[in-house]
Amino acid sequence: MSRVTMADVAQRKASGGRLTMLTAYDYPMGKLVDEAGVDLVLVGDSLGMVVLGYDSTTPVTLDEMLHHAKAVRRGVTRALLVGDMPFLSLRSGSDVAVQSAARFVQEAGCDAVKLEWKPGIEDLAKAIIDAGIPVMGHVGLTPQTASSEGGFGIRGKDAASAERILGQALALEEVGCFAMVVECVPDALAREITERLRIPTFGIGSGPGCDGQVLVTYDLIGLFERFRPRFVKRYAEVARVIREAATAYVREVHAGAFPGPEHTVAMAPEELQKLREELGSR
Repeated sequence: MSRVTMADVAQRKASGGRLTMLTAYDYPMGKLVDEAGVDLVLVGDSLGMVVLGYDSTTPVTLDEMLHHAKAVRRGVTRALLVGDMPFLSLRSGSDVAVQSAARFVQEAGCDAVKLEWKPGIEDLAKAIIDAGIPVMGHVGLTPQTASSEGGFGIRGKDAASAERILGQALALEEVGCFAMVVECVPDALAREITERLRIPTFGIGSGPGCDGQVLVTYDLIGLFERFRPRFVKRYAEVARVIREAATAYVREVHAGAFPGPEHTVAMAPEELQKLREELGSR
């Protein structure tokens, strides 16, 4: 399959086709989802929770994101690769934001970056876009600021908040974002945003009305077990498989059943005798 481009993503919206995006945090997962045919791969700051064990995405640093993005890039050869701008990289003005975004492209090989909406994000997004770096927006539930907005949950359930989220999406499109993540909003609002925007939308917990869908891969495969969002469909139970395999390994080692002859390299009898004679002469 040929490499996915920005033009391909825009054309999918124009033709009414569906788009897919999944997260990856390391080389093997990046390679697997890329080979599966996903259109975009997101190195999400969700890695703070599902890989690094933080309680939220807020503590994730730029260096941590770049470390993982570099690994994913080595595995992704076809899909469009997007790096998530961490919370701390968006708190010191447009110059720092542009420098941080540039590192995703120059050091990690990302094709674009993603910014979650917060007051003033339009100016940061415009500065990054003006520097020649494509930007994906993110509205609705924004995990980086969720704790200051009443926690995780559906956004835009009333007319006033729905209008505000729509305005945020339109503003990010206006400054030049090439796509938009719409997280945890009612289906009707997601559809309205999708119809109003000229750029593709990716829904997560927002129903089927968006141009595409995005999920955290560790949720999709059942590897992350701390909590399970209601909008996630589990396509596998990988955590259970890993636990069962590790348990079987422990049991067999304790019982002396592993390693067996088939896992062991034998030495020819004559070579063993030579070794013994050599050791005995010392």
